[in-house]
Amino acid sequence: MDLVPALQEPLKKVLGPATAKVMAEHLGLHTVGDLLHHYPRRYEERGQLTHLADLPMDEHVTVVAQVADARLHTFASSKAPRGKGQRLEVTITDGSGHLQLVFFGNGVHKPHKELLPGTRAMFAGKVSVFNRRLQLAHPAYELLRGDTEGEETVESWAGALIPLYPATAKLESWKLAKAIQTVLPSAQEAVDPLPDSLREGRGLVSLPEALIKIHRPHTKADIEDARARLKWDEAFVLQVALARRRHAETQLPAVPRKPGRDGLLTAFDDRLPFTLTDGQQKVSREIFDDLATDHPMHRLLQGEVGSGKTLVALRAMLAVVDSGGQAVMLAPTEVLAQQHHRSVVEMMGELAEGGMLGGAEHATKVVLLTGSMGAAARRHALLDLATGEAGIVIGTHALIEDKVQFHDLGLVVVDEQHRFGVEQRDALRGKGKQPPHLLVMTATPIPRTVAMTVFGDLETSVLDQLPAGRSPIASHVVPAADKPHFLARAWERVREEVSGGHQAYVVCPRIGDEDDDPKKKAAQRASPEDDAEKRPPLAVLDVAGQLAEGPLQGLKVEVLHGRMQPDDKDAVMGRFAAGETDVLVATTVIEVGVNVPNATAMVIMDADRFGVSQLHQLRGRVGRGSAPGLCLLVSEMPEASAARQRLNAVASTRDGFELSRIDLEQRREGDVLGQAQSGARTSLRVLAVIEDEEIIAEARQEAAAVVAADPELTGLPGLRTALEALLDEEREQYLEKG
Repeated sequence: MDLVPALQEPLKKVLGPATAKVMAEHLGLHTVGDLLHHYPRRYEERGQLTHLADLPMDEHVTVVAQVADARLHTFASSKAPRGKGQRLEVTITDGSGHLQLVFFGNGVHKPHKELLPGTRAMFAGKVSVFNRRLQLAHPAYELLRGDTEGEETVESWAGALIPLYPATAKLESWKLAKAIQTVLPSAQEAVDPLPDSLREGRGLVSLPEALIKIHRPHTKADIEDARARLKWDEAFVLQVALARRRHAETQLPAVPRKPGRDGLLTAFDDRLPFTLTDGQQKVSREIFDDLATDHPMHRLLQGEVGSGKTLVALRAMLAVVDSGGQAVMLAPTEVLAQQHHRSVVEMMGELAEGGMLGGAEHATKVVLLTGSMGAAARRHALLDLATGEAGIVIGTHALIEDKVQFHDLGLVVVDEQHRFGVEQRDALRGKGKQPPHLLVMTATPIPRTVAMTVFGDLETSVLDQLPAGRSPIASHVVPAADKPHFLARAWERVREEVSGGHQAYVVCPRIGDEDDDPKKKAAQRASPEDDAEKRPPLAVLDVAGQLAEGPLQGLKVEVLHGRMQPDDKDAVMGRFAAGETDVLVATTVIEVGVNVPNATAMVIMDADRFGVSQLHQLRGRVGRGSAPGLCLLVSEMPEASAARQRLNAVASTRDGFELSRIDLEQRREGDVLGQAQSGARTSLRVLAVIEDEEIIAEARQEAAAVVAADPELTGLPGLRTALEALLDEEREQYLEKG
């Protein structure tokens, strides 16, 4: 189905090649249809007319007044050192008071010609204070020709809703607005993607009407109507794409993998020193049911930090080995792959010694494969994979290389999904004779609607119970700038934990061996918040040295970061795990999967530089044993700042799902969605995944019903068109690859 020709029209034909080039390069807009879907970010209300005597501070106002006086000054500045800087000061009056307007630089020429004493005009801008006097800097204005001009013009101009568009330095919002007004008549030809029954049933306006109302609203109600309709478009089209994906998955063949009655899984369960939580049992049942079907499992396993996801994934892997297949676990970093390998071998004991003397009857081989392995070890590992000798394989993206061959790949487990490109995940799945089953694990809790939007092609299982014996973690914000003695106390607490036989982490945002940008160092400092923002983030190498010579003198302090050689990293982690190191000063390489039950304290430096979910992840590295955990969030940000409020939120709750909502509300969904889609540009423009939870859930139901009835959408040409238009190519590939 072709797009409507009017909406397919290239912008260079309509707007000229120069403008079209900027729109394509900077905003990704190529056709009239693209431009019509570039919605206003917000609307400026010029507002009711305000008398000069009643001007509110820091608000946008519109006034009608007469120019009393206009003076052009020249001055010297850093940009115009020879006194060539220009400033135009205009005084206006409306009879109730006076107000100064100011224009600078090249912006002075037009008002200098037009705003002559005696001229009457409307002025709109934001009220600020300069030298204790109210002023408007660079206001928008419209000249009123003589007193005979009807009040109507004044009222309509003042009450207008002015759309402000997401713009770029090369293309201001008002130029975009002008371009959109040029193409707006084409909106009448937009084909409606929503089935009529759905649109009428929900009382939504048509697509042409929505496009006109969002770009040229007369009232706030127009904007509401348009947004309600366009949100449905985005939610519904996206959910249809995902529903089609799920439908296609059910058509793919896969080998059912059922565990043997007295095989490896039974032997493993028998040697567990504890019983599984109810949550672990429930999620395991969901996974085993999926594995037993003849189409590929597609499941997302969300688990709170420390909820025992790895154990659930390992049991699924053992079930597949029991049925004669191989299972592979893909980890985002070498540190994490080695950690997983160690803990799996530890949990399995003699069951991991397949083909070796002393191995148990049902034992299999557990092989590690990473990029930094020596040639001989690597050759050996590849052979074990190809012959099927290795039932369980754990590795990094090195597993994806062409020369890696499996005997019979039955299950792919991906740890920390959002760190893997979809292409990588897909390449690994392509190594099975038939599509293998897929289990994606994430320890970053995802609100339900994000899971529906980002991972909509996966069924979701949630582990929200902590295993018995896990200790509570106390979290506190340490305001280092306001109360330096709190920071001194933090280091005392670390010493107390160490003297009690425990260990501690200190986390910093930066490594410290990169060149600092001299420009940043010379940056002018204005407020305490700017001050904390402008200095470079604290670095592992600096902080470790300061601690070893200062507050933690006498303790064994080591560093760990991503640029160390793999063997060195492994050695440092090994010493810390063995209890030989007291304090590990690290970057976020310890964020996921690192498991040292004896580590009870964590101090996060410049905590405001980390995201909410990341802080929650980091905190999950302590309190993993029977002793209570302590997490101290150190920040120099002022108390009233948004950054401090974010830290207070982290300190006040242990609920990762609650924190992920806060995180999402504070950042744009685009960040979250973009990150989760391996960089694909988010196609959500008006839909907000947290606010619009109901719309997304309802759209998912409607989409499932539409796809079940007509998988190819033959009866809905408008919807097919929208699928092609709204989902950009990257996004389409993302959905194709799943």
